[in-house]
Amino acid sequence: MRILVDYRPALRARTGVGEYIRALVRAYTATHDDDVAVFTSSWKDRPAAALRAELGAAVVDRHVPVAVLNYLWHRVEWPPVESLAGPADVVHSAHPLLIPSRRAAQVVTIHDLFFLDHPERVRNEIRRDYPALAPLHARRADAVITSSVRTQRLIVERLGVAADRVYCCPPGAPAWKTLGRSPHVPSHGYVLLLGTLEARKNVGVILDAFVQLAQRRSAAKLVIAGGATADANEWLARASQSPLKSHVEYVGYVSDDRREPLFAGARALVLPSLDEGFGLTALEAMSAGVPVLASNRGSLPEVIASGGLLLEPDDVDAWTSAIDRVTRDDGWARELGCAGLERAKMFTWEGTAARLGQAYREALTRRGSR
Repeated sequence: MRILVDYRPALRARTGVGEYIRALVRAYTATHDDDVAVFTSSWKDRPAAALRAELGAAVVDRHVPVAVLNYLWHRVEWPPVESLAGPADVVHSAHPLLIPSRRAAQVVTIHDLFFLDHPERVRNEIRRDYPALAPLHARRADAVITSSVRTQRLIVERLGVAADRVYCCPPGAPAWKTLGRSPHVPSHGYVLLLGTLEARKNVGVILDAFVQLAQRRSAAKLVIAGGATADANEWLARASQSPLKSHVEYVGYVSDDRREPLFAGARALVLPSLDEGFGLTALEAMSAGVPVLASNRGSLPEVIASGGLLLEPDDVDAWTSAIDRVTRDDGWARELGCAGLERAKMFTWEGTAARLGQAYREALTRRGSR
């Protein structure tokens, strides 16, 4: 079986979607003998020379701007991917919209339905295409991949996709070089907020909490890491001014090689999101033994369960108290770190790769019946 996977979200600075698709391909090629290729396209960005060896997959790279190809694929359903990447048995889109194909089984990935509930809070291309097209494309797909049971249920209930076509393939816990053997609560560690700075991340509530902590003369420090969208301008401006400028540091996007050192310096991770399809940074922190304080929205309760503390996303006082306690109370911080380590053991890439293989095989069978 030749499988072609859309790798474009992982080509540059990877967000959660890019990290997921990269790790998913690696896990699949490590456990299956299928012929796997990843497809990239960009006008100026090229895949790293070592990508083929890193993924265990062939690399098909084309000099086509992403925005142009997306418009043609989403709105015109042309050109068929075979004209760019050769024949395939299964074509796997990293996003909710189908990749046009002449003969291949078509698979899409849907991490959440935030684009339906809050179209005003997503970027222009997503707002233009996803709400109108994703429900139809999901119903046409031979299989839909998602990362949480919650989103799996929503895809069936809200998009009208047959339940047997939706496959939950959650991320596996990362294998750190030094972290993850015991709770990690450095005495002078910082509070970490990690992720693309977009509206749904709800960074303002953490800034409000640190204003209160500054008024209490707390020594707690916040490190914000992740690529910034236009939504982040107000947050970053606040962070650069008194009283926050002496308590908050923004370090920008964090590459793979900087990720473990970033967690190594953290006393706790805060994740106040209004919605998360999975919440990969929570799993990363739990697997590292770093205490997790997260909102009780989206799939975070499902992922974290008893592995961290869940809070209302808009309760500034609750966030302030939790951050204050986790930075001062060593015993409680260690308890949270232990709970996270236990919870992280539930997530393995081997199990996810097996489920993905089932999805591909059954998608190919459905395509054949059509």
